[in-house]
Amino acid sequence: MTTALRLEKITADNFDAAIGLTVRPDQEHLVAPVLKSLAEAYVHPDTAWPRLILDGDRPVGFLMAFLDIDFAGDGTGTDIRSGLWRLNIAAGEQGRGYGRFAVESVAAEIRRRGGTRLTATWHPGEDGPEGFYLGLGFRTTGEMSGDQTVGELELG
Repeated sequence: MTTALRLEKITADNFDAAIGLTVRPDQEHLVAPVLKSLAEAYVHPDTAWPRLILDGDRPVGFLMAFLDIDFAGDGTGTDIRSGLWRLNIAAGEQGRGYGRFAVESVAAEIRRRGGTRLTATWHPGEDGPEGFYLGLGFRTTGEMSGDQTVGELELG
């Protein structure tokens, strides 16, 4: 990993690079393709925060955060959360710190907006990313979101 890591908004100029990013074949069941994430960002423009992860000028991953959503979905506004919605690190780029950079970048954006915790969900199981998230300091909440484990990282 270099010090030239940065996030870029998805634009017409980098759209093809973004949708060309794929995870390893054995991980495809764990995370939606970038194209689906961008479609969801289009229909949720007030809450979705999609970004291309670049190392220099080289695309190495994609993240999409969610900002200030009603996590309970009951319309009461009693459980507003922000966090990491999707994380796709390109198959040949994993294990180089790009995932950590992505989580730290989302945490920085949430802090900038006044938030104090970062929520993420992941597929449970040995082949899932739970070890990655727990290693970054996330704790499981005991909740499930669909078939995914819910975890939180306090942003002290």
